[in-house]
Amino acid sequence: MNEPVNPVKLSLANLGRLPDNVVGPRYERSSLSPGILHIGVGNFHRSHQMIYLDRLFEQGHDLDWAVVGAGIKPFDAEQRRRLAPQDWLTTVVDLSADGSSARIAGSMVDFCAVRSEAIVARLADPAIRIVSLTITEGGYFIDATTGGFDAEHPEIRHDARHPGEPQTAFGVLLAALEERRARGLAPFTVLSCDNVPHNGDVTRRTVLGLAALVSRDLHDWIAATVAFPNSMVDCITPVTSERERELVADRFGLDDAAPVVCEPFRQWVIEDNFPEGRPMLEHVGVQFVDDVTPYETMKLRILNASHMAIAYPSALLGYEAVHDAMGDADIARWMMQLMRREVIPVLTPIPGLDFDDYLTTCARRFSNPALGDTIARLCQDASNRLPKFVLPTVSDALERGAPIEGLALEIAFWSCLCATAADSGIDLQDSRSEQLTSAARTARSDPAAFLGLSEVFGDLGRSELWTEAFARQLEGVSSRGPREALHRFFDGVEA
Repeated sequence: MNEPVNPVKLSLANLGRLPDNVVGPRYERSSLSPGILHIGVGNFHRSHQMIYLDRLFEQGHDLDWAVVGAGIKPFDAEQRRRLAPQDWLTTVVDLSADGSSARIAGSMVDFCAVRSEAIVARLADPAIRIVSLTITEGGYFIDATTGGFDAEHPEIRHDARHPGEPQTAFGVLLAALEERRARGLAPFTVLSCDNVPHNGDVTRRTVLGLAALVSRDLHDWIAATVAFPNSMVDCITPVTSERERELVADRFGLDDAAPVVCEPFRQWVIEDNFPEGRPMLEHVGVQFVDDVTPYETMKLRILNASHMAIAYPSALLGYEAVHDAMGDADIARWMMQLMRREVIPVLTPIPGLDFDDYLTTCARRFSNPALGDTIARLCQDASNRLPKFVLPTVSDALERGAPIEGLALEIAFWSCLCATAADSGIDLQDSRSEQLTSAARTARSDPAAFLGLSEVFGDLGRSELWTEAFARQLEGVSSRGPREALHRFFDGVEA
């Protein structure tokens, strides 16, 4: 495909010059005013929440619910630097095997300076009625051993001692809520959009846990007045690289410093608990329910867990692209059999939801060749993701006396990857990568060493059945290789 001679630089001034194959905002950006502050303006937020709002605004609804971006980490500053020259606009490209489409999302109208005091000041504005979060699964300060709030984390300890100089999103929220309370303003609703089980409950626990370290009065006021609805979100959204920027320039004639590519599928299910109001997102396909748990459990334990299941053997077999891995009959079969044999049987049935149909849809989505999703992305941050997506199934299976050999094989694949990643030039992109590598290498002679990482495995390392199953599978992968280990699983051989 020939590259356009002069791609149009994305900005408000150039919206009238968009190429014919790009859909621009069908509303006047000047008509929007902010009602949501979002912390963590990464790719997922822009492919998901911003698109739902964009579609709502083009229907003429709720123009006072636009987004102000925010963040307090170095990568947030870098994102702000990229988006500022294009007036916070983002090109979002839906990619499928049948073709692609691009639209300009204009639902974010500002981005706070990356300083905690600037964000707190904006959050004190009564126009901000919702604060939403995408701060990754590892950003909630969860103690893996207890499942509760990690009050001893260094960043939490800092924010407890210096509440006026917060270093975490939760410290910022606490400072802003204290400011609103002092001014007699109603609190905002806090809406997590991360893949964390019961994300609203977890967010509430972390906010209250930090508040208890700062002020009992503030803790009690938050507990009595602030809403933390649970939500379930879904849209496969890869990391943006030069490939995606070139795709947007070549195919759509746009110069965007931070475009997003994603699949066409989107889902958002939210518990309807917004005391200060909310946008009418039901008009654009968002489901508002009394209890999000059934949808959340299905998504986390099937879709997210399936991603993790294919990630580690695919990496060991040398695959880079997810769709290429799914084209390997052994990888595709492994994913389907693991879910059908050991995951779906321990899920509580949900009236009206067919788990096997959902699994089949997941396999089709993972096989999308246009998306360019990578195995490296699926492998990253595993020490935070496994305890949320995979290990709850292990615990349930052990409690019920259900099969666990496939789940143990999955962890064996991960251990082998951790042991060899550094030598293979693979970046685990995990905050615990050094611990994981050391424990995984020790596990070659002492398998319990890997399961002894209590901040990952919690009490599971004390389970004799689980430890024995992991040891069997680790020996099998180490001695026979990943493909033979898969074949033995298909044949029902324990190791």
